[in-house]
Amino acid sequence: MSRQTIHDRGIKYEETVVSEPADNVESPAAQGPLPVVAVVGRPNVGKSTLVNRILGRREAVVEDVPGVTRDRVAYETAWAGRAFTLLDTGGWDPEGEGMAARITAQAEVAVTAADVVVFVVDSVVGATDTDEAVVRVLRRSGKPVVLAANKVDGASGEADATALWNLGLGEPYAVSALHGRGSGDLLDAVLEALPDAPSETFDEETGPRRVALLGKPNVGKSSLLNKLAGEDRVVVDSVAGTTVDPVDEIVTLGERDWRFIDTAGIRRRVREASGAEYFASLRTATALERAEVAVVLVDASEPLAEQDLRIISMVEESGRALVLAYNKWDLLDEERREMLEREIDRQLVRVTWAPRVNVSALTGWHVDRLVRAMDTALEGWSTRVPTGRLNAFLGEIVAAHPHPVRGGKQPRILFATQADTKPPRFVLFTSGFLEASYRRFIERRLREEFGFAGTPIELSMRVRERRSRR
Repeated sequence: MSRQTIHDRGIKYEETVVSEPADNVESPAAQGPLPVVAVVGRPNVGKSTLVNRILGRREAVVEDVPGVTRDRVAYETAWAGRAFTLLDTGGWDPEGEGMAARITAQAEVAVTAADVVVFVVDSVVGATDTDEAVVRVLRRSGKPVVLAANKVDGASGEADATALWNLGLGEPYAVSALHGRGSGDLLDAVLEALPDAPSETFDEETGPRRVALLGKPNVGKSSLLNKLAGEDRVVVDSVAGTTVDPVDEIVTLGERDWRFIDTAGIRRRVREASGAEYFASLRTATALERAEVAVVLVDASEPLAEQDLRIISMVEESGRALVLAYNKWDLLDEERREMLEREIDRQLVRVTWAPRVNVSALTGWHVDRLVRAMDTALEGWSTRVPTGRLNAFLGEIVAAHPHPVRGGKQPRILFATQADTKPPRFVLFTSGFLEASYRRFIERRLREEFGFAGTPIELSMRVRERRSRR
């Protein structure tokens, strides 16, 4: 079997001689409400490394410098058959200023939201004044605390861990986040402190719709999420690249819950990124795969950049619904607005089907219109056309506008069916290869007749092989 994939104007075309439609790809079911375990500690004690050890995979961004993790980031995991949500946090520095103070505020919010707190201390360094300041805050919170004495790589470090009894938090569990030593005992202690499991669960169909916020660095993604959430949910700074890990937040809009995923800014090329930035870009791609609709933020005050176009293309390739949000609209004068319209007409002709919203993440202007745009995109993303209606419609347009004759042959559409939704996938059974211009014509007419606003369309051509007579 041979297959050729062709990408053109937001549609994925495949030419193959196999007559069976592609298998449906199902998303993993969303879990119900889970108990929350927050991992806290001062900067660079190995919190994210411990989170990765518990998850069993490299999920949290880790680098050998303090301050890589900045927001509170949630991951779902399980131990001994018990599922829970794990919150990774930035370094806790009660005396910090500027960004450090905002990172500390996010860690404090994580403690408030947690059912159990894992307090990580560097056993090699021992308890510092910062650690003792964090302990005072943890005691006031009234939450169960499990003390993790990290960086105990061998028996010689057990004495250092024992010294942490002086913090008054109970038994220090000697662990090595890097090598996994003692992590099982630590997790057993966490499970003992967790509340009873909830009696009900929820599936994906009744859960909140998942929205990924994408855009180049410093375009205003975190500011928009904070405005939507009505609180300082993520750290915002004028320095580009403040967000490193994808951050999930449940936001109520239009009397419904939405799960927004703030992501790291996508740079021009991955090879330009440093260690933490490189892994952050990989996390962003994973966040897009988890989402149903992507809201791509574009800085309307600046000319459309290569990064903007590449991010939009990435959403098309992923098959997710798409909404374009032009941020900083309040900064535009009439001249810039006219220039932006020309840029859109010239550079975004391939995604004219994407709903467009003009917003200001700073002031909140028109952010409520995102709900209507996301609903439109998700509706198009899940639209299904009955086979009978689809073939009747294609028969009409093919009769009125047949494929041009090439080399004495005129390929015809014999039959068509919609194989899948999310995104819509169509299979065209043809007598020959359809030219790109004719495929674009079919795509345009499909959109005119059935909508499909806010979603890419995938077309597969199944060419019928002529059997030779003997």
